[in-house]
Amino acid sequence: MLPDDFYDQSEDGWGNYARRLDLDMLHDLRSGPHATVPDAEVGSALAHLVHDQFTAAGTGGGHDLDDGEMREALTALRAICDRLAVAYGVPFRDFTTFRAYWLRKGASGSWQARRSLLAEIFDPMHDRLEALQQQSLAATLATPITAQPQTGWLAVDHEIAELRRQFLKATTPQDYNAVGLVCVRLTEALSGTVYDPAKHLRTGESEPPIANTKQRLDRYIEDSEPGPDQASLRRLARAAIEYAQHVKHSGAPSRREAGIAADATLLLANILRRLAEP
Repeated sequence: MLPDDFYDQSEDGWGNYARRLDLDMLHDLRSGPHATVPDAEVGSALAHLVHDQFTAAGTGGGHDLDDGEMREALTALRAICDRLAVAYGVPFRDFTTFRAYWLRKGASGSWQARRSLLAEIFDPMHDRLEALQQQSLAATLATPITAQPQTGWLAVDHEIAELRRQFLKATTPQDYNAVGLVCVRLTEALSGTVYDPAKHLRTGESEPPIANTKQRLDRYIEDSEPGPDQASLRRLARAAIEYAQHVKHSGAPSRREAGIAADATLLLANILRRLAEP
């Protein structure tokens, strides 16, 4: 993703095009990750955009955002940094407060001094976001073969988004335990979504609790895939659930183990979604 991707083009009916900041995208980024681009990549592009805009404003003009648009951009950037646990230290809200900031810092007579002030603020952010991008590229979680970016099951998609976020920022064994915890939550979200007592409960049975994921998903697979392949699918589901529990409770899980658990539960979610298709 590039800084220019935060703009859209509009045509006035006379063949003239205007480039405008995509405020809808920024608003969406405040409440959650982009549908297809990882937070680290979006955040890196947005950080460069606002850094460049402040540099232009502090060195003779040439910026094309106004104060309101910059406030929206910084709010979105802060939300992304919060999701990634990246330190956000921008001490101004817009161009007006940036000018007041550089005056307080004694940079009124030097463009270079203003560039240096901005570098002190944004360079650590750039470095951290770029490191997270590299980490993500080096260990990207599985994506389904389906063209649909989401399952369409709200609780499941929420946990999938959280799993990707947790894995992206994880760096310690405790973080990898947290990845295992989200994997377990994802299996429970699947259990709560696909198991329907009206369809899957047999006469004389009591409905198992949502946390009994193996029992509930076993029955869902049994009823959704009555052919000879059901035993293999049930073993696959149980293995994914057991490995997620292993990573959640492990004393010192590695990034590789956390990634395997995450991949397994992500693919389980998409397998179960495929079983729901006609």
